[in-house]
Amino acid sequence: MTGARGQLLGPKKPVVPVVIPTLQPPTPEYVFPAKQTLTFTVDWRVFTAGTAVFQIEQQGTTEKVTATGDSVGAVNMLFPVVDKFQAGFDTKTGCSTGFSKQLQEGRRKVNSDLTFDYQTGKQSLVEKNMVKGTSKSLSASIPACVADSLSAIFYVASQHLTIGQQVNFPLADAMRTVTVAMKVEAREEIKTPAGTFTTLRVQPTADEGVVKSRGQIWIWYTDDARHMPVQIRAKLFWGTITFHLQSVEAK
Repeated sequence: MTGARGQLLGPKKPVVPVVIPTLQPPTPEYVFPAKQTLTFTVDWRVFTAGTAVFQIEQQGTTEKVTATGDSVGAVNMLFPVVDKFQAGFDTKTGCSTGFSKQLQEGRRKVNSDLTFDYQTGKQSLVEKNMVKGTSKSLSASIPACVADSLSAIFYVASQHLTIGQQVNFPLADAMRTVTVAMKVEAREEIKTPAGTFTTLRVQPTADEGVVKSRGQIWIWYTDDARHMPVQIRAKLFWGTITFHLQSVEAK
């Protein structure tokens, strides 16, 4: 642009393209659990607010993950929660096979299914409001391989985790693809109802999307070949919730 107006506005800043990292496959030596149930108590401040259960099952080359969350005690009386999430990923490539959720939170009831078509580079979302009886369908582009917000917890366990290292991967999030960085911050001893574990504290961060909007999140993985998550903490705008491992079962 030239002339007085061009001098006032100045030159346009070049648009910097967003570079999405490639999702790295699980390490060949990592052994995924054939069947495992992780049960957590969920604490909010000084209260036990609920329970969360993660069920992992290997079906061929797919690791299936089911998570349920239920409120308990006084929280259940004030704001009942019964949530269920399902996802999975390919144990050879790490690519998510899809993500679905059924939410019952207070008067809100929403079901959604997110599917990935890697051949066409598209993700598709179908969301139904079970109270209003309405639904919507959305689609957006995705790279050749992405993670989802549930199975990513267990995908990261398949990577080499050392203090100071950062695992970067693309995450399908609200019809966008965002880069999540999982930084291994420190080694800590963590006491839970299931026992005492030597762990690696990992913090996921992102410039946008659900990881950023949820505040600060940390996951403690066992510092051994399993990399089993034994504690999860999220500092949210309304308080901090912590998931403590209650039990581990091979079922």
